[in-house]
Amino acid sequence: MKIRNIALAGHGSSGKTSLGDALLFRAGVTNRLGKVDDGTSFLDFDEDEVNKRASINVKVATFDRGEVRINLIDTPGYLDFAGDMYSGLSVADSIVVVVDASSGMEFVTEKVVEYAGERSLPRAFFISKINKENVDFEKVYNELKSDIGDGLLPITIPFGKGPNVKGVIDILQMKAFTPDGETDVPDDMKQKVQEFRDKLVEAIAESDETLMEKFINEEEITGEEVQNALSKGFKEGNVFPVFAGDSLSLIGIDPVLYYFETLFPSPSEVKLPDDLKSVDGPVVAYVFKTVFEPHVGVMNLVRVFRGTLKSGETLLNTTTGKEEKINQVFLLKGKDRTDTKELEPGSIGALVKLKETKTTHTLASPSDPVKLEDLVKFPEPLISVAIVPRSKGDEDKVSNGLARLHDEDPTFHHTFDVETKQTLISGLGEQHLDVIINRLKRKFGVEVDTEKPRIHYRETIKAKAEAQGKYKKQTGGRGQYGDVYLRIEPLERGKGFEFVDEIVGGVIPSKYIPSVEKGVKEAMEQGFLAGYPVIDLKATVYYGSFHPVDSSDIAFKIAASMAFKNAMEKAKPVLLEPILEVEVFVPEEYMGDVIGDLNSRRGKILGMDRVGKYQRVRAYVPEAEMYKYSNTLRSITQGKGTFTQKFAFYEEVPHDIAEKIIAERKKEMEENK
Repeated sequence: MKIRNIALAGHGSSGKTSLGDALLFRAGVTNRLGKVDDGTSFLDFDEDEVNKRASINVKVATFDRGEVRINLIDTPGYLDFAGDMYSGLSVADSIVVVVDASSGMEFVTEKVVEYAGERSLPRAFFISKINKENVDFEKVYNELKSDIGDGLLPITIPFGKGPNVKGVIDILQMKAFTPDGETDVPDDMKQKVQEFRDKLVEAIAESDETLMEKFINEEEITGEEVQNALSKGFKEGNVFPVFAGDSLSLIGIDPVLYYFETLFPSPSEVKLPDDLKSVDGPVVAYVFKTVFEPHVGVMNLVRVFRGTLKSGETLLNTTTGKEEKINQVFLLKGKDRTDTKELEPGSIGALVKLKETKTTHTLASPSDPVKLEDLVKFPEPLISVAIVPRSKGDEDKVSNGLARLHDEDPTFHHTFDVETKQTLISGLGEQHLDVIINRLKRKFGVEVDTEKPRIHYRETIKAKAEAQGKYKKQTGGRGQYGDVYLRIEPLERGKGFEFVDEIVGGVIPSKYIPSVEKGVKEAMEQGFLAGYPVIDLKATVYYGSFHPVDSSDIAFKIAASMAFKNAMEKAKPVLLEPILEVEVFVPEEYMGDVIGDLNSRRGKILGMDRVGKYQRVRAYVPEAEMYKYSNTLRSITQGKGTFTQKFAFYEEVPHDIAEKIIAERKKEMEENK
């Protein structure tokens, strides 16, 4: 069977899932048109997706049209769920980039186009919602062309404008299509259609010598010749077909289905992962999504890149080195599954009851144990929140649930912060973490409350100081004696800790010097101002004394700690806070609000520049000021802004703010005694 693996991708709310629902309805897969906005989408079936009216997970719908099997891959369009977006794109052989006619190229759309280019994936464009008020198709197309290039070629164009759009005209077939079926090209559109067709033929002929000769000599070029050249250019990544339509009105859907069969590439016609030379040979399959359901167990979605995967065989998980028995094999159609005995080369399906296989793992024949790598580079988490089980005794259930959810979604991380004694969950945004918390409850029966993560403050000094620490204890029998003179001085930020031994003449025997260093380090860990670790400091032991009987390692460790604390009193100690390097991407009209908000967060603006159609604002912002920033950014940019952040350095906290932090910390430490 001929296979097409086609991903639908683009910015959130551009109409990807609606296009998928419309395609499935027109293909006869569903008997009603599913709609995202009323919670009836065939593809957005997950409870969280129904509630949010947005795609969260990558989904697959497999259906046949004659001798062609289409695996439609629906991907999320919001960066909170970018992990699933990239997972879906990693197993596609081509992409339909969905662009809202009233919004044009948006940030995620640009990311999808960039990713497709890096992977040499053929990409087509579907301009959606063309029947909205004030939408001008040619204007939208020309704007898109300025972003993508001259290879962007319209295949279908609308007739009518705005709410009066009746259908589309296929300029290759010279046919018109309405939601009711095929019809004649309207007389008032014939000249425009011919103009579009001539431009299309000329553009395609430029990459085909035979066609160019015919074009120059004004010889007739048949529709078949044009389509063959178009198909070649599309598969080579030089031509980007454009379709127009509206999914809810079923405008322009039928031609897309037709070209899925006749224009889009099969698995053997596109670039394979670097480790593979052909789709034929011993089986190699890649797990692009793991799903856990309470009544089903673990289900792994796989793409077969080489060979045929058969039920009953044993494959090697080349990621873990362990064998897996292949039991049931399914084809997917949204949430529905159909049993199948095998998955041929290029197929996408689902496997259940695998014991140690999860997202990004490779399953291969033991005779040729290929491991597919670098198919997906997942984005790192952006934000974190602390969680606390609502019921005591649920800690193990929470831990198990978090581990399972990480298997499903590698962009979700969880850890126990030893310093703050908090369990942290980290993800790509507030919506992402909301979904994780909902799934903990729904799938694992455990509820958690959230807390603000405690900041990893640090302490340091601004001046050089010297002090003595003398520990002397006599309690009958052998006593304790240690005497240390210590000099401390600041180091450059980021230099850490340096210990120097300047003892001469054996006033402190060399065997006790390691204990002196240990005492200093332990005192640094305990902090001085507010119990936060001290960093970027040089400590020098330069004098002292000992007792031949009473001195010991413990005595010198305590004496060194005392000397350190005494020196800190005089060394102008200050509180440091982590500073993040933040990049915010927004349309130009929101720049003022975004910069004003960053300034209100004690941010320091580093610069601004243009990235595609967006403005990038770079700033240093204290981590303490970035909690729930994505909610604020979404609010002030109407959902059009995105950001990244990463640790940059530690910086001194302003005095008035430091006083409050120190007071709160001391109160907390007192309460926890």
